[in-house]
Parts: sequence; structure tokens; C-alpha cells
Amino acid sequence: MKKVGVIMGSDSDLPVVEKAIDKLKEYGVPYEVHVYSAHRTPAQAGEFSRTAKEKGFGVIIAAAGKAAHLAGALAANTTLPIIGIPIKSSTLDGLDALLSTVQMPTGIPVATVAIDGAANAALLAVQILAVSDEALAEKLRRSRSAEAKKVLEKNAGVEEEFNHPGGKEA
Repeated sequence: MKKVGVIMGSDSDLPVVEKAIDKLKEYGVPYEVHVYSAHRTPAQAGEFSRTAKEKGFGVIIAAAGKAAHLAGALAANTTLPIIGIPIKSSTLDGLDALLSTVQMPTGIPVATVAIDGAANAALLAVQILAVSDEALAEKLRRSRSAEAKKVLEKNAGVEEEFNHPGGKEA
């Protein structure tokens, strides 16, 4: 199975990024985690993305706040799929990071999840890998089925409480 690279621009992003790591663990997807900055360690970030495919990576997740050029800097150096996680910062509530991550020029795409959307970034990475891994695809199907079952159970409870004679009044 291909690995997922999880790169953050600063170790201060780790509380958000851990949600992606936890989700990758849940699915049994191998990963590596690194701190590389697009601005402070551009050589190391570039080297990682240039050599990632040969090192067995199939997807890279890039988390960064503020100027948030990490995902784009990594994408410029590889043809692997890059998933950007804009990180909420104290200044513009993550809007700056969102716009920096999502506004990529034609030819250098970055898939972008919600601000602090690390769990969805990991799930998207799992989906990408599952295209060529049937066992992983089956894990996704089972997980989605379990989530649907939970929602339908909650729906039944709400219907029972509100949709019968003598139920709660509006």
C-alpha cells in the first residue's frame, strides 16, 4: 500500500494534523509526518515532494496557516495528489490560509478541505489510495455504512418522539 505524507508548516499545526493521523491509523494506511515550511525550509520541502513518489508515497497532505503556501510549494514539485488543510490562525480565522491554499494556478492543482478539516483530508487521501486498493475501498464502504446506520437510528428516535399522536407539540 502506498504511504501518505503528512507535512505541516509548523509544529503548532500538530493539534489539527493529529486528526488526520488518527484517521489514517484507523484505516491502517501507512504515513510519515514531517515539519517543513514553504518559506523557512523550502529546500527540504521541495526535496520531499520531488522524491515522494519514488519513496512509496501515493498522496501528500499539507497543512499550513497564514500565508499557507506549503501545499502549492509541494504541488509544484510532484505529480502526486496534494491535499491542503488550511489552518486557522489567530489573525484572520483561517480565511487567509484557505484562500492561499485554494487559489492555485492552472496546472498545479491542490485539493483543499475546510479550515482545520484534517479528518476529511485523511479520508480524501484514503479514497485516492482506495482507487487501486480494493481492501481499503471495502473499509471505506463499511465505515460509510456504519455512519449511515447511526444517522438512521437517530432519525428513528426523532420520528418516534415527534411524528405520532401525542408527540411533542411544536
